[in-house]
Amino acid sequence: MRTGSIAPLRLTALVLSSAMLIATTAWAQGITKPKQGQGGSVVQGSAGPSGSSGAKGLEHCDQPMGAMAVVEPQDFVIQALRGYGLQSPVGLIRMMIQQSNCFIVVERGAAMQNMMQERALADAGQTRQGSNMGGGQMVTADFLMTPAVVFSENNAGGIGGAASAFGGMFGRGGAVAGAIAGGLKFKEAQTSMLVADARSGVQVAAAEGSTKKADLALGGALFGGGWGGGGGAALGGYQNTNEGKIIAAALMDNYNNIVLAVRNDPSLQRSVGTLKAEAAAGGTTKAGAVFAEGDVLVPKIANIKLLAQPADDAKAIATLARNDELVVIGEQKNGYINVQGATAAGWVKVVLVMRP
Repeated sequence: MRTGSIAPLRLTALVLSSAMLIATTAWAQGITKPKQGQGGSVVQGSAGPSGSSGAKGLEHCDQPMGAMAVVEPQDFVIQALRGYGLQSPVGLIRMMIQQSNCFIVVERGAAMQNMMQERALADAGQTRQGSNMGGGQMVTADFLMTPAVVFSENNAGGIGGAASAFGGMFGRGGAVAGAIAGGLKFKEAQTSMLVADARSGVQVAAAEGSTKKADLALGGALFGGGWGGGGGAALGGYQNTNEGKIIAAALMDNYNNIVLAVRNDPSLQRSVGTLKAEAAAGGTTKAGAVFAEGDVLVPKIANIKLLAQPADDAKAIATLARNDELVVIGEQKNGYINVQGATAAGWVKVVLVMRP
């Protein structure tokens, strides 16, 4: 009887082992082969000229209130973030801005060097004819945003010193206090965003971001159905670590306060088109020389006509020599620019003048 009873037990154990192996294999495949749109390492949030998806909890606007350039944080902030496996938050912030549709994001980061490289190639005659690459096509940044993050560790060393040195800048209200579920490596974190007018340099808005330990679920919600789950390279680790999630939630709270500050003050809002219109203009705006009022120009050749009006059939009021200096006194119109010469003021074709 004992021998007969052992065989069914062995069979049962074999079946259970096989079932566990199959379940384990299926579970592993579920991790290594994530389905798009259902978590994993595929970034789910998106933003473009036709709209955006994901990122619940962000303030949204029907019309952009200006063009925003995001500045890289100071070196000590980047170094502190790297200590927690996090990269610069600029990419994350730019995603939030574009998804909110409250500002148009303009490139002033690493890709700016490539943009200028393309223009240098065009100026040197190296690009294909008709590429339409040149001056007068970039959207001006109305605002410059500088983000910052300050940590305070459980010990007195490390980057706790940075928190002591810079804590006065951000106050105490934005603290992320207490031990976060899952083992947060710092006891306190604060974020701030300072926004300056790009033309005057005047700081026009400042806000502080805050989250508490109960808000960790918010950080998870952001990336579970918004900016993507898993895959640290996608958004600098802000979607797959507790530290990253809590900072991302604070930054979102921070950004929402910036939006409210600008939205509630019409004097801060700038006139820009929709993202779709501005994106389309990038391919249709004709490149050309850009001169500002007060610039000194000279004719490219002799005997250029200075005209009374910005039109080909306008009356000529003077004939310019090759070395005659002209001062820009007005705007460009119909391919002409308003200038003041030694003897008269009038209009001259933009393509016929240059800086000396």
